[in-house]
Amino acid sequence: MTDHDTPRWKRSALAFGFWTLLALSYAFSGGLSSISEGDPPGWLRALSWNLGNFWLWMALVPLVGWLGRQTAGRSWGRFFALQVPASLGVAMLQMLAHLMAFWYLSGPGRMPVHTLGQYLRMELAYSFHLAVLTYWVILAVLRGMESRRHLRDERLRRTQLETQLAQAQLQALRMQLQPHFLFNTLNAISALALADPLQARLMIARLSDFLRLTLEERHAPQVPLARELEFLACYLGIQQVRFQDRLSTQLLVDDDTLAAAVPNLILQPLVENALRHGLQDKPGAGTLRISTRRDGDQLQLRVDDDGLGLPPAGTAEGIGLGNTRSRLRMLFGDAAQLELSPIPGGGTRAEVRLPFAEHVA
Repeated sequence: MTDHDTPRWKRSALAFGFWTLLALSYAFSGGLSSISEGDPPGWLRALSWNLGNFWLWMALVPLVGWLGRQTAGRSWGRFFALQVPASLGVAMLQMLAHLMAFWYLSGPGRMPVHTLGQYLRMELAYSFHLAVLTYWVILAVLRGMESRRHLRDERLRRTQLETQLAQAQLQALRMQLQPHFLFNTLNAISALALADPLQARLMIARLSDFLRLTLEERHAPQVPLARELEFLACYLGIQQVRFQDRLSTQLLVDDDTLAAAVPNLILQPLVENALRHGLQDKPGAGTLRISTRRDGDQLQLRVDDDGLGLPPAGTAEGIGLGNTRSRLRMLFGDAAQLELSPIPGGGTRAEVRLPFAEHVA
């Protein structure tokens, strides 16, 4: 909660409590000092003096704050040109009000004066210079608090802007990924349209289901893994129509990972890469294995294929994998990794590791 969010009555109560405690502490200190010097403590006069003094300054704090804001960010010349006469004027006002209130409430007591004029002349030098010093102390404290509040607000605005920028960049990456996927899928539908119209229509129906799911979560940077697996099931349904009996899939999903938060559409590019570069040109049938498990405070996602494997020079990453790396880096920094590695006996493994956290709706 910020200072602006705190109810006004609560701020007023806190201010009143602060100034009252300050007055009581000064009154108590003055009474003890009198006792130590062998004089009567005069508790009522000490309370009257200090409460009147500090309560008056409490009432003047808004005026001092307003005067301070008039010179905020201005030159030192303008600062002193306003604040020096302001400090003298406010100090004089506070001093006169304080001394008059004390005189009428407590009287002269044992002081060697008999009239208000005599009392004012006696107290003028000491009370006036003390009031001027108090003004400058209050001004410095208020300007320091204001600067701290501005710094905090600026940091909050900067954090909000950085978050908005990151969300915009993530959205841009998703918008880049979806046309890439659509282009590849529509090409496959086009190839089937004449050779097998029924299968082409089935792919279009599966594509419709996939797009509906992705549009439902279009603003969510992360989704539960269970939801991500629904996207993947729709995508695999499209590819199953395309590959027919040349593709078999296995899902090995640990139950304790289903609620984990994962980037939206994180698995689809990995599966698409395995199909396109590993299984598409493989003679005969191929197997795709998707597995998830929790490893301590990390979530492990694997996509294995028994296809052609990585070329000797390595795989040149296209839009899908490059996009996935960028999204992981933006969301998790160095805490997430995407690695491609060969599988002994043939095939390729794509493995994502990211911090484990349950998705919060």
